[in-house]
Amino acid sequence: MQGAEPDFHPSPVEPLEKAGPLFIQRDDTFFQANHSIGLTFDDVTLATDFSNVLPKDTCLETSLSDRINLSLPIISSDMDTVTEAEMAIAMALNGGIGLIHYNMTPRQQVKEVARVKNHVHGVIQDPITVSPGLLVGDVLDLVESKGYQFRSFPVVDENGTLVGMLSGRVVRQRYQGQKVTEAMMPRAEVFAVKESELKPDPIAVADRFFDDHPGIHKLLVVDDDDRLRGLYTLSDIDRIKGEARSQIRPARDDNFRLLCGAAVSAKRTPAGQLDRDAFARHIGEMVDERLDLVAISTAHGHTEGVGESIRFIREQFPELSILAGNVTTAAGVSYLADCGADSIKIGQGPGSICTTRVVAGVGIPQMTALYAASRASQANNVRIVADGGITKSGDIVKALTLADAVICGGLLAGCQEAPGRVMEINGKLYKEYRGMGSRAAMVEGSAARYGHEAKDVNLKATAEGVEALKEVSGPARKILLDLKGGIQSGMGYLGSENLERLREKARYIRVSPAGQREAVPHDVVEIKTGDKTL
Repeated sequence: MQGAEPDFHPSPVEPLEKAGPLFIQRDDTFFQANHSIGLTFDDVTLATDFSNVLPKDTCLETSLSDRINLSLPIISSDMDTVTEAEMAIAMALNGGIGLIHYNMTPRQQVKEVARVKNHVHGVIQDPITVSPGLLVGDVLDLVESKGYQFRSFPVVDENGTLVGMLSGRVVRQRYQGQKVTEAMMPRAEVFAVKESELKPDPIAVADRFFDDHPGIHKLLVVDDDDRLRGLYTLSDIDRIKGEARSQIRPARDDNFRLLCGAAVSAKRTPAGQLDRDAFARHIGEMVDERLDLVAISTAHGHTEGVGESIRFIREQFPELSILAGNVTTAAGVSYLADCGADSIKIGQGPGSICTTRVVAGVGIPQMTALYAASRASQANNVRIVADGGITKSGDIVKALTLADAVICGGLLAGCQEAPGRVMEINGKLYKEYRGMGSRAAMVEGSAARYGHEAKDVNLKATAEGVEALKEVSGPARKILLDLKGGIQSGMGYLGSENLERLREKARYIRVSPAGQREAVPHDVVEIKTGDKTL
């Protein structure tokens, strides 16, 4: 009818996801649509979404097992130019965890684990004590010879029973001729708490004690027979309490020791059989030092030998968390999960100093590998870790849409805590960085990682890594804070308050070569200012 309104009502604006399902896609839709193409980090980008989440308010907590929780989802690689005790300490202090490499003797590796686990923590479990039969002068000599920065000591008898406390006020030359028993505070005047009274929150108990006793700086811990079991210091409690307000919360075990991981190689007899006694003895010594995570680290984890090693460790050390790898397929994840692994390393050949894909012609680009692994990890209730190919914080954000954590090597190799040798070239400082498949690394112990024996490297083995240099980049904490900020920024763009929500909200888009070029600074002359302000 003339003049009538047309029988047409515009549809309301639909959410982007519904209006353009081919434009941005969930992981299943996206990766299945690209199932015949191997995609890595620069091949994809993430679509932004409505957000009411500020980056600073995001939570990066993750877990590698039921017993290992991290506030930063980053692991330092088990490479001999990346992680020894110093790097592992830095990682744990900043919320992650380090994997101490195995290109060293078993005894050396045990000592490296002990250095991490004995780093300053809540309770000092083996406090320095003196015996009642000494003179104050003997104690002064002890302080001088050991370089102690303290002068007060618990006094215990030959059975370890607490008999008093020697105050720093009397450990002076003036009193050097006095017996410790004459100068000390007697047991009745010494503050102590029983181990049973500390549960379930020992730090809270110690904190309340220091609140209630101004001027007292040490709290001794005894067992039911009054034998000394440890002590708390006011300064350590203040530091630990302050961690809750820190930008990054340290990764600690139930006894407030820093978390520590170590990689191992399955020890074999000359006949090629698993050397169960030697393997168990080495891991047992690290467990005695309170190792939290053992990594079965090989280039090809989907093998009978790796499966046998995992099953053996799970049988011998049922409480020890196991990280195993490396694999790039769903079948590999399922196999290692069935063997008893808690978390699984994903990646074959993506590292900046790895040549496996060139030498052996194998490997799957990381994003595609992570997608396949993520489907299997959900079905098998295990965690997966992206290992290799991470060059920037944006790569970590993309990896975390499918993985529980990432492993970094090259990004940390230039840090002052990395064990690589420092050298100067044209006025710049560099650190040695080499792949564990490089010839030099295999000669020193990593050959087993690639299915060879060290004695055969020069004649029978082809290197699957290179030796390189990384410019010195300062302390690990600075690098980790920068990475943390980048991850949080990405989570803010996707409106994700935590990593679980990030995985739920992730939507993917393929990126063309032109799009890759567009994503980095271009058509400008970049000014390098470092820490200076123009």
